[in-house]
Amino acid sequence: MSAASTPKTPITIAYGDGIGPEIMAATLSILHAAEAAIETEEIKIGEAVYLSGNSAGISKEAWESLRRTKVFLKAPITTPQGGGFKSLNVTVRKTLGLFANVRPCVTYHPALTSGPDGMDVVIVRENEEDLYAGIEHRQTQDVVQCLKLITEPGSRRIIRYAFEYAKANGRKKVTCMTKDNIMKLTDGLFHKIFDEMATEYPEIETDHYIIDIGMARIATRPNLFDVIVVPNLYGDIMSDIAAEVTGSVGLAGSANIGHSCAMFEAIHGSAPDIAGKGIANPSGLLLGAVQMLVHIGQGATAGKIHNAWLKTIEDGIHTGDIFKEGHSKQRVGTQEFAEAVIARLGQRPTQLKPIDYPDLHTCISIPEPPRKPITKDTVGVDVFINFIGSPDALAASLQPCGNDLLPLQMISNRGLKVWPDGHPETQCTDHWRCRFTSNTSICGTDIIALLNRINDTGLDFIKTENLCTFDGVPGFSLGQGQ
Repeated sequence: MSAASTPKTPITIAYGDGIGPEIMAATLSILHAAEAAIETEEIKIGEAVYLSGNSAGISKEAWESLRRTKVFLKAPITTPQGGGFKSLNVTVRKTLGLFANVRPCVTYHPALTSGPDGMDVVIVRENEEDLYAGIEHRQTQDVVQCLKLITEPGSRRIIRYAFEYAKANGRKKVTCMTKDNIMKLTDGLFHKIFDEMATEYPEIETDHYIIDIGMARIATRPNLFDVIVVPNLYGDIMSDIAAEVTGSVGLAGSANIGHSCAMFEAIHGSAPDIAGKGIANPSGLLLGAVQMLVHIGQGATAGKIHNAWLKTIEDGIHTGDIFKEGHSKQRVGTQEFAEAVIARLGQRPTQLKPIDYPDLHTCISIPEPPRKPITKDTVGVDVFINFIGSPDALAASLQPCGNDLLPLQMISNRGLKVWPDGHPETQCTDHWRCRFTSNTSICGTDIIALLNRINDTGLDFIKTENLCTFDGVPGFSLGQGQ
């Protein structure tokens, strides 16, 4: 079927903020020159919408467009500084269920000299939970908290996606990275599910890294990796590191995939410091658009654009962020770079490896795992107290509040046990975790009675966390030093 006779796929576009309008115009000019079978409808999002009084940064009409087209090509946006403004990127990803963030990071030797030769890593980042849930509270004068939420369904979904992506794209290895030596329950759950799921893909090699050494290896030895699956925050940081290793964050595109909708973008921000100068590199957004074309089944056009881009890079025509004296041949601006890519449509690189995509793309379908019944018992409660004083003084007030059913077991400060048997060198804040535990199951009435007794002392309790077992396994961590 010719491009002229291919039915046009409706897509929603947003020009964004900062350099967004410049790189979107450049990207669209290439898509149109390549005769991509798309029909665009524009929405307004970002800084202007925030400042108009919409704290979400996106209007009802924009949501209607996204639900109608189910495909979103988005330039970077600016979230105004200060309180009250939530990240629009996170809002869109979570609202539309875009659970998988797919970020390819490739080096381009000999066209670009940065990074190790042959790096070809795909980072699959969980996109909806972890610290990006954005649940934060100031609890005392000294302490604020951010809740890290790792769920079993979310972890199973993204890990399954990583294995299925590797399988569909001929990848040989999937690596998991966590910090489960410290966060044994949250990151431990992610690692546990990865190990379980690896047994279902015996043809794919697997390994696990603690995230700190894993990121160091990404920076120094990225050829060790193929597909990497990680929780949200680690994936965000890691993909910027990996993209920078390739030569520039401006080279990396990003796909955000859900069950019914998808969003495509560059991984970099809106770069307001260079906005309007015509020097921004449009490559990240363009390669995001290439991922979009593959997603909507226009692989031949995606390959045509990708190969023209590779030929442009190979010919030494570079924007300022990747230009190197003595190596690059021509330094160009945003629109000049787009024109160079357009001039090479239909050409293929000779030094870099050409890219070919199938025209019929099969979307990776991830079924929701069945929920299995589990026995949950409450065996205690952590009561968090706002208190200025010593741990011994706090314990003296709290011990009478306990009883034979729920005695005071421990007090910790910033996670470290400070009572009983604390150490005078430990620095303490005004935020205390006071653990009451039972040898048998308790109920909400028992906890409420305890809180009433604590309230009668005049102590300021600020929150509670129930301590539960699940099929007899504790669902809570010990205090450091406990």
